[in-house]
Amino acid sequence: MNFGLIIIGDEILSGKRADKHMSKVIELLAARGLSLSWARYVGDERERITAVLRDAFAGTDAVFSCGGIGATPDDHTRQCAAAALGRPLALHPQARELIMERVRTLAREQGTPVDEDHPDTQRRLEMGVFPEGAQIVPNPYNKIPGFSIGEVHFVPGFPVMAHPMIEWLLDTRYAHLHRREARQERSVIVFGTMEATLTPLMEQLEARFPGIKVFSLPSVDHPEWGRHIELGVKGEPAVVEPAYAALLEGLRLHGARLGPELVR
Repeated sequence: MNFGLIIIGDEILSGKRADKHMSKVIELLAARGLSLSWARYVGDERERITAVLRDAFAGTDAVFSCGGIGATPDDHTRQCAAAALGRPLALHPQARELIMERVRTLAREQGTPVDEDHPDTQRRLEMGVFPEGAQIVPNPYNKIPGFSIGEVHFVPGFPVMAHPMIEWLLDTRYAHLHRREARQERSVIVFGTMEATLTPLMEQLEARFPGIKVFSLPSVDHPEWGRHIELGVKGEPAVVEPAYAALLEGLRLHGARLGPELVR
């Protein structure tokens, strides 16, 4: 299964806040021998969010969507998810109980009575209004849950909440996909050779070693190595080793000048 990430919010696209989700999701996946296949950023526009979510629901990837599930006027994700699915929104019973538990906790801390009809309480309960058929994603930070529909999972934009929720999903919903051995990457710095010259070698390696990916990262102004290409292979460790040996042999046959070797 592939993993995707959707990050929603004008504040990310405007630069008011830096995205902290993608690097963390990559880290969480890598710790379990998994990897991120794609990511999409989208602002707070209902039509655009709906279109992005419609694509996510139509696919087979596991997708984490961060942001926009609150109850303020600029939060549209819950409504867009319902529109993308063609389903009505409804207050989720379990979400209601979790939110009311949070309301009661705040009331105790503030020494005030619990009023379920208070406008503030009703606004909080709106955060438990999900598309019909949704399942709860628990939020250990403040109990206000996210939700899942199929393989698409919705969490808040706050990293302190979102990241433990995504980790919980990885360790429950996708525990069977964890790899005991993380994927490996081996590469070498190549000097004095053009990418076009090395392309046939790269194609031969991918055909010869199913399951590995060959990558090429050219640089023109590296502070230490200057103009060079980082050429490598990545995949399961058992396949990477022979593929990398074949890569080095192919580079030597090309007469390429090799620099440092890297392992990740």
